[in-house]
Amino acid sequence: MLAAEPPALTPVVHDELNRALEDLAGQVHGLGDRWRDHFGRGESAAERPLITLMLNWRQELALTPAQVQSLERLRADFQREATRRDADLRAAETALGTMLQAEPVDLGGVEAKLRDIERQRADLRLARVKTIEQGKGQLTPEQRTKLSNLLASSAPRRAGTPTTFDVQPR
Repeated sequence: MLAAEPPALTPVVHDELNRALEDLAGQVHGLGDRWRDHFGRGESAAERPLITLMLNWRQELALTPAQVQSLERLRADFQREATRRDADLRAAETALGTMLQAEPVDLGGVEAKLRDIERQRADLRLARVKTIEQGKGQLTPEQRTKLSNLLASSAPRRAGTPTTFDVQPR
């Protein structure tokens, strides 16, 4: 008597589970991008969380109560805007993922969605720079000089990176 061969195993992947895993992978990837953006992937001195640093150094900069209040308002307003824009970006990324699952893929639609996503990212980055510039505008020339010195003394040194930061108004 011969032993019966086991039935051939076939991988079973449900479309719904596959889509959920792809969505999860996309969200994790997006989270990694946002993490790197927030904590400095290629971040220029002009895009660091300068307002938070100003508030952390309020004594060293001798900020007035009015300056502190104004900086806190700028930071809170930007955080609300960034949260809204981030949600819009995630929704656009999810829509893109859905578009990429279609058979056949609508290349024109995908191109438009990708351009929209990158425009949204650029808009968020520009809003951040504008907010930082508004925050720097709250400081006196003496405070800007002191801030520049504090930034220079606390910045990690990288090869080829300047050691001073421009916080003077333009």
